[in-house]
Amino acid sequence: MTPTPEPTGGPRTATTPSDRVRRALRAVAITACVPYLVLKTAWLGGSRIGMPEDSLLLDDPAVTAVANLVTLVLDACVIVLALLLTRPWGRRVPAWLLVVPMWTATGLLAPIMTAYPLQLLVRALGGGGSGVSAGAGGGGEEGAEPFLHEWVFGMVYGGFIVQGLSLGALFALYARDRWGHLLWRDRVRDLPSAGAVPRAVTGAATLVALVPATLHTLWASGFAMGADGTRLAGRGTGELAVMEATSAVFPLVAVAGAGLLVLGRDGARWVGVRWVGVRVRALARVPVPVRVRVPVRVPVRVRALARVPVRVRALARVPVRVALAAAWLGSGATATWGGWITLASLGGGGIASGTSGPMYLAYACQMIAGALVAVVGARFLAGRARAYADAAPAPVRPTDAPASAAASTPGPASAPAPVPRPWTPDGPDAGDAPDGRMSP
Repeated sequence: MTPTPEPTGGPRTATTPSDRVRRALRAVAITACVPYLVLKTAWLGGSRIGMPEDSLLLDDPAVTAVANLVTLVLDACVIVLALLLTRPWGRRVPAWLLVVPMWTATGLLAPIMTAYPLQLLVRALGGGGSGVSAGAGGGGEEGAEPFLHEWVFGMVYGGFIVQGLSLGALFALYARDRWGHLLWRDRVRDLPSAGAVPRAVTGAATLVALVPATLHTLWASGFAMGADGTRLAGRGTGELAVMEATSAVFPLVAVAGAGLLVLGRDGARWVGVRWVGVRVRALARVPVPVRVRVPVRVPVRVRALARVPVRVRALARVPVRVALAAAWLGSGATATWGGWITLASLGGGGIASGTSGPMYLAYACQMIAGALVAVVGARFLAGRARAYADAAPAPVRPTDAPASAAASTPGPASAPAPVPRPWTPDGPDAGDAPDGRMSP
């Protein structure tokens, strides 16, 4: 038989629709970074484009330059993440080297993606003022001069929203391919209950998260608790209330996701009560004929009590990926923005002068609660990975296989040893079969 020649030019890989989607999302993510990178580069070069004359960013040029350099590097990391999530070498990167930057990027982008569209909606309905941003340190009283021109917010935050959507889609596809076997189809009711340590950490995170959630809720409602004489003093408009309300929601989302992962089967059993008796008071008018001279129907009130069975199964049907996404988004947004605003406030300038003690307390509690929920999520993922590795059969190398196992494995190499025949003067048979057995 003539051997088939190998094709020249190397193997060719067919392009699937999923690959095309990844390439398109990668291009969108990288393109969305360009305006922000250009603007930050211009500011580092000395340009004041987009800044009013009395902007807070001009109070301390050194701090502003450091902040611009840091944010420039952070946005450049989005390009690196987009390449890592779509290139073959990205599958060989250690998990922690991808998860930590992705968690940080998600935490920084998620509040902007949530608050800025709502702020635009509030402004369209006539409930906002000028100079308000979804980030920290923006705005003052209503009608005050903003620290950046309005078109800067539209360009920057619009780019952030596009980056977050494209990068989130790429990470979802990457996680499904790499870790989908760990958690993609399970539900909360299938999870085993966690130990005492994860429950204690989740409980501590819940107590700590109540502090920023309460303070941000008060500030969003217009209460000046610890906000007098600070950056929050004039935040009575709808746009700024949206930003504070968003800051109050993310800590609660984080602890809710962590609670679902920790409680597992016990939580589903606790909430998913099979039958709940509800007392219903029914009033009925029953016409009773009373015979007198003229037949008259007298209405009589009759009260009845009934028990209506209600089945509650909301928590039991929650997928694990939903609970993990809640813990991921909530912890990232809570921890990163708490840390970012704290660093910006400690840096000096107008932002630091407008930060009060209760505000520092809220930001510190955000960092602590987000970090605790992140620890719970990391422990959950590590436990799932170990359980899957223990359940999977270990590969056996040829050198590790015992000699007795080779005899029980079917195939030519494990055929029974040939029975030696008596020696003859002609010597051993020259017609032995290729597989080592004696020819008939």
